[in-house]
Amino acid sequence: MNSRNIALVLAFLAALIYGVTYTIAKDIMPLYVKPYAFIVLRVFGATLLFWIAGLFIAKERIEKSDYFRIFLAAIFGVVINMLAFFKGLSLTTPISASVMMLTSPILVLILSAIILKEKITAIKVIGIGVGLTGAVILIVYGQTPGSSTNATLGNFLVFINATSYSLYIIIVKRLTDKYNPLTFIKWLYLIGLFLVIPFGYTELQEIQWQNIPTSIYYKISFVVVFTTFFAYLFNIFALTKLKPTTLSSFIYLQPVLASLYALFAGSDRINLTKIVATLFIFMGVYIVTLSNRPKLS
Repeated sequence: MNSRNIALVLAFLAALIYGVTYTIAKDIMPLYVKPYAFIVLRVFGATLLFWIAGLFIAKERIEKSDYFRIFLAAIFGVVINMLAFFKGLSLTTPISASVMMLTSPILVLILSAIILKEKITAIKVIGIGVGLTGAVILIVYGQTPGSSTNATLGNFLVFINATSYSLYIIIVKRLTDKYNPLTFIKWLYLIGLFLVIPFGYTELQEIQWQNIPTSIYYKISFVVVFTTFFAYLFNIFALTKLKPTTLSSFIYLQPVLASLYALFAGSDRINLTKIVATLFIFMGVYIVTLSNRPKLS
């Protein structure tokens, strides 16, 4: 398997983890842990894991001019991204949140053209359009409505999250071209940790640890270890071999994977509409991926 195919597998695994996380995180918030407190736990745990992992790679010196880029990546990839997403998810439904994230590939496509001067090809636009069609079908006709306290505000916050995540991918791309991902991501998270603590400190004090069931502790651990550490690491390594638009197209898989997890958990049903929508989404991801495949000489 060549390095590009490995990158595609890592991108799929990250999408799988994110797809499962919508439901898992919703089980935790806000009953047991409020959103901002959850972010502090998540970033703290991931920071420890990234710094430990960084001990096993060759040391690289980061240029002084790149620390500001790392700071910006922390702002958009950790602080705004996570705070907006978890707060939004606590107000809306997991499926609705996963749908709002589908705006990210479009934003990445636009930002890549503006910032990275990446060429927007017709086939790339078609791929995004096909994937978005499948997502719309899945949401409009295939979802089972869930409970939400303020879906409008929640969906808006998730859109802010999608915008922030798109900027993060653009900013961090140039870092992945210069350094081993672990060289800078440990600093990215350390900076992010200090920035999110003021938001979540009060909510952390409100957690009643003695009343949290064991199953919820497992779910919190999953979000910290897999959603934050492994998924971020998978995406960063994938970005070293893929264009931002290719990586962002995997977001289209999240509603499908979220629905599959719901089926596995027995909280949803399969039907023809969902099958058709799934085919559209996978086709869209394939077209965008194909459009960025290096041509053989």
